[in-house]
Amino acid sequence: MSSVIEATEPTHGSEAVIPVQTRSERPRSYDPADFGPPTGREVNWKHTPIARVAPLFADEAPEAGAEPGVLYELEVPEVMRVVSSGHEAAVRGEFFMPEDVVSAVAWKRSPDAIHLRLPAGEAVAEPLRIRIQGTGAGRHANAHIILEAMPQSEGTIILEHSGSANYAQNVEIIVRDGARLRVITVQRWDDDAVHASAHQARVDRDAFLRHIIVSLGGGVVRVNPTLELSGAGAEGEMFGLSFADSGQHLESQVYLHHKGEHTRGDVLYKGALQGADARSVWIGDVLIGPNATGTDSYEANRNLLLTEGARADSIPNLEIETGNIRGAGHASATGRFDDEQLFYLQARGIPEDEARRLVVRGFLTEIVTRIGVPALEAELIAAIEAEMDAATGAAFADTVDA
Repeated sequence: MSSVIEATEPTHGSEAVIPVQTRSERPRSYDPADFGPPTGREVNWKHTPIARVAPLFADEAPEAGAEPGVLYELEVPEVMRVVSSGHEAAVRGEFFMPEDVVSAVAWKRSPDAIHLRLPAGEAVAEPLRIRIQGTGAGRHANAHIILEAMPQSEGTIILEHSGSANYAQNVEIIVRDGARLRVITVQRWDDDAVHASAHQARVDRDAFLRHIIVSLGGGVVRVNPTLELSGAGAEGEMFGLSFADSGQHLESQVYLHHKGEHTRGDVLYKGALQGADARSVWIGDVLIGPNATGTDSYEANRNLLLTEGARADSIPNLEIETGNIRGAGHASATGRFDDEQLFYLQARGIPEDEARRLVVRGFLTEIVTRIGVPALEAELIAAIEAEMDAATGAAFADTVDA
């Protein structure tokens, strides 16, 4: 597949030019050399801890005989697994094109892809799962994953990450005419893991995609989803949940592109943060293209700071290229506990630490309940409860000390 770069931005020592500002103008290429190593000044890297993700920039082949950085376990019927060998394999690259060096390296160093396909006209009742287990701190792995829903199909695909590794991942999602697909990616890495993933999805005519990111673990986790509503009547929902602890950096740069007529988009990300240097980054870009008449779009990000020292960056952006739309808007809010909520609960005899737990749980489980897989929902609620045990205890201790 040929290398193409659609825009330029200086990345390492070149003369100053007008920097790329909008998501649609970002450079894209299959060749890592077209990007160069990031410096942290680029618009898509300036909120990311460059030194911590630097191992993912290296365009190097694995050493012969080296242990794999991750292991895969697929709970997928054989009939839904498609052989995808080589960069020119059918479907691969039909929509996906890297827009940063990590994604380009993952593309180049993953000659074979994991490809799942929901059969046309079939509703698959049981979720398909890909379990990804890191084999050790510092071990490196690249991957390209294709998730394809054929016309009029329906199903759910879950990606689950755990263990530790330096992991660069591309996920290419294609939802063909009339299909309905849910994709859930769950990050429960160990504290020393580094994970950068680019999800790019195209939704065709009268099709639907619900894309959910849940990040509860990892040292640095950066999952950037792109969703293009290309066909008339296409619908897309992008939901996210993160819970950052001390020293963790959890990031998502979200891009929703309304391209076809009468498309609908809904974006909602929520995050909770606790502990010194806990950090979350959310950048939400929505582009309503010139032909996207009749669009209905809304994006929002909400963050709850549980302790001192936590920081949440939230940057919503909206670009509209046609005036003939149903509606579009965006919102962002970051704050601490609502004292009125706590007072209300305490006035009814609920102790402060339990009141805080109820507030946090109600705040975050709105996203969990949209997953639609009861077993996974219960597992994640239990994980959030475990996080809150530490979070509410720390917040209560801070209050007592004050």
